[in-house]
Amino acid sequence: MEDVAKFFFGISGNVIALFLFLSPVPTFWRIIRNKSTEEFSGVPYNMTLLNCLLSAWYGLPFVSPNNVLVSTINGVGAAIETVYVVIFLVFASSRKARLRTLGLASAVAAVFAVVALVSMLALHGRARKLLAGLAMTVFSICMYASPLSIMRMVIKTKSVEYMPFLLSLAVFLCGTSWFIYGLLGHDLFVTIPNGCGSVLGAAQLILYAVYRNNKGNAAAGAGKMQGDDVEMSVDGRNNKVADGDDSGARESKKAGKMVSQV
Repeated sequence: MEDVAKFFFGISGNVIALFLFLSPVPTFWRIIRNKSTEEFSGVPYNMTLLNCLLSAWYGLPFVSPNNVLVSTINGVGAAIETVYVVIFLVFASSRKARLRTLGLASAVAAVFAVVALVSMLALHGRARKLLAGLAMTVFSICMYASPLSIMRMVIKTKSVEYMPFLLSLAVFLCGTSWFIYGLLGHDLFVTIPNGCGSVLGAAQLILYAVYRNNKGNAAAGAGKMQGDDVEMSVDGRNNKVADGDDSGARESKKAGKMVSQV
């Protein structure tokens, strides 16, 4: 019965995480349409790519047995994030932005390669799982913590305009699903980061409940927020708010706000 419950929560975590990975699609459609990354930041997509790679590696049978569902969704997430990074490289608004994105992508590849090679060639059994698990846990917590800037913005402006309810709910459900999955599998490397994600998702929902009727107040703080980093998490993301058409920008900001990571 425990295995059935674990499988159920793993599948639900896969579905919700996929939604979070795909949530920035409107932002990238805008980038392709305008042939420019404008003021959007490529940092969160590179960091989420690293997290997906490390999580997918951790879930492989020869690293961590009985965690194949962790590998499946993070393998898909890594492919999606790679597309995002390539789009940033192709449509970078300046040579400096392109070089910065290329440097970050190279660093991501280097870190993943070091973890994978050391765990495969120098470590075995529990030591291999420990290294891969620690690396995954550190970056998963970083990704789940990325919406803290959005929460700060909500408290500062007393508005939830830049923190969509459905994405906040998805972050909470994704973190909770994988938290329970980790508990049922007695795996602290899955339980700890996703427990943090569940708590932070719940905090976002509480903020939404407190300020849900104050969306109009966002206009008063719009000048202060212009140029601030908009960070998200399941699929964590720090997107700088770009100038341009108000309705298109708002849609992109909302859609690309949180990508959570397993």
